[in-house]
Amino acid sequence: MPHVRWREAWNEALYGNDGFFMTDRPAQHFRTAVTASDAFAEAIARLARDEGLSTVVDVGAGGGELLARLSAIDEGLTLVGVDVADRPTSLPPGIEWHHDVPAEFDGLLLAHEWLDNVPCDVVELDDDGVTRMVLVDPETGDERLGDPIESAWLDAWWPLTEPGERAEIGEPRDEAWAEVVEAVTGLAVAIDYGHLADDRPAYGSLASFRDGQEVDIRPDGTRDVTAHVAVDAVADHVGGRLERQRDALARLGVDGTRPPLDLADADPHAYLTALSRASEAAELRARGGWGDFWWIVTDTRVRD
Repeated sequence: MPHVRWREAWNEALYGNDGFFMTDRPAQHFRTAVTASDAFAEAIARLARDEGLSTVVDVGAGGGELLARLSAIDEGLTLVGVDVADRPTSLPPGIEWHHDVPAEFDGLLLAHEWLDNVPCDVVELDDDGVTRMVLVDPETGDERLGDPIESAWLDAWWPLTEPGERAEIGEPRDEAWAEVVEAVTGLAVAIDYGHLADDRPAYGSLASFRDGQEVDIRPDGTRDVTAHVAVDAVADHVGGRLERQRDALARLGVDGTRPPLDLADADPHAYLTALSRASEAAELRARGGWGDFWWIVTDTRVRD
């Protein structure tokens, strides 16, 4: 099979007719903050209510795990899942399901670990200091350098300086998020792992996962293909602000403080319940883990 641009191979691998996300649910392969505990869903429900929003639209909803938890937490919320895959059969009947974001709505727009799966072109600086497109064989993952490329996005957000350095051109992510943000009057929150201009990974961040483990990077449809998000570029494009997940969740009442030991004597069951919740909260806010995720928050009610 001929080598093609990474963006083309990546898109087909995830969203083609036999793509990974068309045949597999993410929860079959990844443990995320959404599936780890109810604490994350409780924080999202509180965010919606604090902002006076009664509709939550989950982009890249996967198996609908977050929406199912939200329906149990707050029956007053109108819940909408958006995903390329068909509606999960186990989803509560009151939850709407679409393949596209509603054209216009008032509410909270949420995308948890969605942007990292928006395909990008991959480039590399060659030995002569020329930025070239990286081409890949989808079946084997074998790569070679293609034609030179000029990119205003790279110049602004991820300039390469040393031969061998690589980057993912994040412009499609900026545009994808801007398009869905345009639909909402309310609050838009993209949550993902990412990096800033002063700390870009020198050789890019492409990775593949399957069955809970990192595997060889290959856009053949049998595994996830992902890359960290240039979150500052996305935020700039939509007029959003950046916040670490650990800070956002703390503000929303997710507390990892252990319960007092005297509760263990007074009410052992209550102590164990509180200890379990504290452990879950601590994991959601942990440095070096989910707590390092970025929230890109845009209040579209104050558009210029």
